[in-house]
Amino acid sequence: MSNQKAAINGAKWTTTATVITTVLSFAQLAIIARVLDPSIFGLVSICSLVMNFFHIFANLGFTNSIISKQENDRKILSTIFYASVGLGVIMGVLIFFSSGFVVDYYHEPRLSYVIKVSSLGFPLIYTSQIYWNLLQKELEFKILAMIEVIGAVVSIFVTILLAYNNFQELSIIYSQLLIIAIKTVLYIFLGRKLFTPLFYFKLNEIKDHLRFGIYHLGEGILGFVNSNLENIVIGKAIGVKELGLYTIAYQLAVFPIYRLNPIIIQVSYPIMAKMRDNEGLKRAYLKIVDFITFCNFPLLAGLFITSTSVVVLIYGNDYQASVPLVKIILFVSFLSCVTAPASSLAMSKNKPNVMFYLNLFSLVIKIPTLYFLSKYFGLIGIAYGYVLTSLIDTVVIFIIVDNLVGSFFKQFLDNIIKPVSFCLIMIGVISVYQYFIGNQGLVHLIIQVVIGGLIYVGLTLKYKLSIKEILELRSSL
Repeated sequence: MSNQKAAINGAKWTTTATVITTVLSFAQLAIIARVLDPSIFGLVSICSLVMNFFHIFANLGFTNSIISKQENDRKILSTIFYASVGLGVIMGVLIFFSSGFVVDYYHEPRLSYVIKVSSLGFPLIYTSQIYWNLLQKELEFKILAMIEVIGAVVSIFVTILLAYNNFQELSIIYSQLLIIAIKTVLYIFLGRKLFTPLFYFKLNEIKDHLRFGIYHLGEGILGFVNSNLENIVIGKAIGVKELGLYTIAYQLAVFPIYRLNPIIIQVSYPIMAKMRDNEGLKRAYLKIVDFITFCNFPLLAGLFITSTSVVVLIYGNDYQASVPLVKIILFVSFLSCVTAPASSLAMSKNKPNVMFYLNLFSLVIKIPTLYFLSKYFGLIGIAYGYVLTSLIDTVVIFIIVDNLVGSFFKQFLDNIIKPVSFCLIMIGVISVYQYFIGNQGLVHLIIQVVIGGLIYVGLTLKYKLSIKEILELRSSL
């Protein structure tokens, strides 16, 4: 199968899975938000913070090195496998016994049991990681998509059942642990055709992977702190309930990009890793950015102009305080759309150190910015600080891309000007509707969505993509 056909096939399966899991996740969150107090989402957010930090160490950064190096040696893979399993057990034990430090930091006793239960999933995560890597490397996106859908279906039923039976924060934690177990079994069972471990373990034979992974690991740690610094600040300085409000706003504002962007990145990275010429990588980068912005910008623009109605309808009146936060954080999502493929580009060029230094620079900027803005402006200040540091990151990333593949900015602007213009027109027309006709209730929201969709589709057919091109694309799928 050619790279183009593999990309189309992978995107088709990943898109299908993402659409299904996105709908189910939204439904789950909308239902349990009406049952659970905002403080519970704050607790779960802190627990996820701890879990995500330790998850960075999964496979010692081997995830991208296996793909980048197209590793097939069974002895090397066996060594990586056993190293990962051992690391998973160690991490699980560390998390279990470190729960007291987290409780003391946030002054929240309920975190102790939540973190201890969550730690049980780490040996499973680390055991299955190599199978996920290999399935992605071999472009087995159909299998990966099926596993994601199964996990999402189980999640919504179990979480809602437990929430309505008064399990509180544990309704989410128990559900996550069950999903990890199910996905681990499926990854191993469906990936066994690609790899069965030998009784072989020699660390000195995976030096190249360790060398590659160390920068990726460092990048992951810095990226984690960058992505979660505001959560750390809010949970400590402002309060758990406020963290819950921010978490809801953040999840809604970044949900489209964190659900849709991985479709493209997951499919494109293994294919980009096979490329070696700068022109080919530049074309691939620009196409990915063009596709991501074209698909995401109307969703983000629509959410911006309808956020007041959307928040109340999805989460209820208790979360109205999240509306201003949603509107601010959405600008971070806009910027993320144009920078998302940069990491894959750096990895494809075998330069993981680039993203490591980028995250280090970003962290140096972000810490004082969030500190001062939170001190004087509270929750809103943190959101504005997040936007400001993301804007600085975007400028630096563009400089990095230019150095990696050559001049690209003019073509980038040519590609992005149309979706930006379409979105501004869409926002303008919907704003007129809201001012003269109405903005409250499900009926008005549906009408606004329809108006926005028709405007964006109409302008696309007129100025960007003809019906003939759409039909040709459809036939290629």
